[in-house]
Amino acid sequence: MRSHGKIEPELFRRADMAEAADRETRPNVTYWQDVRRRLFENKTALAALFAIVLIVLCAVVIPMVKPDYYSNHFEVSNQWPNASYWFGTDNLGRDIFTRIWFGARYSLIIAFAASFINLVIGTLYGGISGYAGGILDSVMMRLVDIIYSIPMTLYVILFMVFLGPGLHSIIFALSVSYWLPMARIVRGEILQLKQQEFIMASRALGASDSRILFRHLMPNCLGQIIVTMTLSIPWAIFTEAFLSFIGLGIPVPRASWGTLASESISYMRIAPYQLIFPASAICLTMLAFNVLGDGLRDALDPKMR
Repeated sequence: MRSHGKIEPELFRRADMAEAADRETRPNVTYWQDVRRRLFENKTALAALFAIVLIVLCAVVIPMVKPDYYSNHFEVSNQWPNASYWFGTDNLGRDIFTRIWFGARYSLIIAFAASFINLVIGTLYGGISGYAGGILDSVMMRLVDIIYSIPMTLYVILFMVFLGPGLHSIIFALSVSYWLPMARIVRGEILQLKQQEFIMASRALGASDSRILFRHLMPNCLGQIIVTMTLSIPWAIFTEAFLSFIGLGIPVPRASWGTLASESISYMRIAPYQLIFPASAICLTMLAFNVLGDGLRDALDPKMR
């Protein structure tokens, strides 16, 4: 029996402090490495990313392999899906499978181009408004409120009527109105960040306003900007499909997904597959971008780290 007050030497062991520190210290992980890890752990977001990459690759490769896009073959018109025509044929005997991937080119080009232009305009407008503050901020935001009070689709339709249908007209019309949500989000982020200590330190060190805005504030808004841009792409795809559906989109014989859906309405009773396939392409693409946007929002949130 051990006596009280006596320390037994065998109860203690000398530890190697260097080895203990290496064993207990967590390896350094940068912000973007942590974002990538969280994104890769989200299986749903990864599946959406894989679907988007697959759609883009098919839109690029398949029209090269099967360039027969405009030719009419009346002898095989309105054929249901079969071994020769996977998605069937339309009323002019054209392969719907090939036309869908040709249409994907136009739909994706319009969506990515409009989203990129909206990214530039919205980020600059919202960043300048939030950083300037005061009267300039009030005037710029009142202008946004006035434009925002009218439905965006109405703006787009008016521009399409004046400019005429076409690829460049759709991109311009979408770019005029779709930057408003981006501007508001960036302005809100800038208003919060410009009061932080690192901004005050930059001012004390003599940094210019442009350097503070573009080197310190904008990079800290990057997470919200990426998520907003990702979520704006499906809305651009839907708006383009709507415009093409009502006859203000890509002119024939070229076709986007909305044009294909519009052409198939007349044959809905005898050949419903002509509407099902382009509508499914629109829905699946929009779903993939929305799921990816949700995954990026979770991955880019520092509070999730």
